Amino acid sequence: MTKPKNNDDAELIKEWPLPPAATLGSSVRAKGILLEVRARLPSTVRKSLDIEAGVLILAMSAASRIEFRAASAVVANTLEGIEILPVIPREIEDILTMSTTERHRWLNDGRLPSAGTRTVKLRGRAKKITFHVFDPRVVEDILDRDLVTVWREEDAEAAAENRRRAALKAKLTRSLRSGKTPSTKGNTDDASRPNLSGWDEFGRDGLLR
Repeated sequence: MTKPKNNDDAELIKEWPLPPAATLGSSVRAKGILLEVRARLPSTVRKSLDIEAGVLILAMSAASRIEFRAASAVVANTLEGIEILPVIPREIEDILTMSTTERHRWLNDGRLPSAGTRTVKLRGRAKKITFHVFDPRVVEDILDRDLVTVWREEDAEAAAENRRRAALKAKLTRSLRSGKTPSTKGNTDDASRPNLSGWDEFGRDGLLR
């Protein structure tokens, strides 16, 4: 079988536009769909299927009419229900414009729900890898509600609160080590300070930590 080097040399061409519900506006997701469809094709015709501007294009020579028909059927069948194809990590990062660190954080704390795991063996690697995949409808909902912005604001607030608590803890620790209790601003008369009985024991017991 002779393959055309490009679409200009092909005499048999068929196209399948990918619906927005499938790509979610991501070129990375579109490329992932291409790879998913290619994996269902015989190895001899996989490179005959390509993607351009969100459209899958099968292009073969006239001498490959039988293979062309068979490949066309495989592509059409694979694309049925393609909107529910699970979203893999690199795709969700592109769709939601999130970093790998953010994906791990939000996955671990439950804000980014997993739809299960997938195990694959990458070309050139001996070991298989397992990773979380995501429901495309959940991803679409997160995108529509702009939850990534909300989560980033929550993380910023939590980080600020953690810094405030760490600063307070450090201040109290220094006070305990110096053997002094925090003074009341503007009052230097020890007699006027409240008698904090058991302050040292309170600190040693770790109740300020």
